Amino acid sequence: MRLRVEFTTEPFDLDEPPPHAVAAREVVQGAELDAVDVGPFGNTVEGRADAVLTALDALLRESLRAGATRVSLQVNVVGAANGAVQDDA
Repeated sequence: MRLRVEFTTEPFDLDEPPPHAVAAREVVQGAELDAVDVGPFGNTVEGRADAVLTALDALLRESLRAGATRVSLQVNVVGAANGAVQDDA
């Protein structure tokens, strides 16, 4: 199974990335993911389910430790047809 996750960390700072955003970025850039897109207002990662879920665990722990007061996640299964999901993680 493949997953695509969109996430944001808060609070926002438009002048420079806050420590929690930097921590989240470092986690996903160092993870074994197939795609990482980091932006000022949202981030997207994609990869095999086990790699994505491992990265999310670290992302939550590190960004909260670095001062995030909220982390918003949207998780989508990539390539699921008619609700059927193949588990080849």
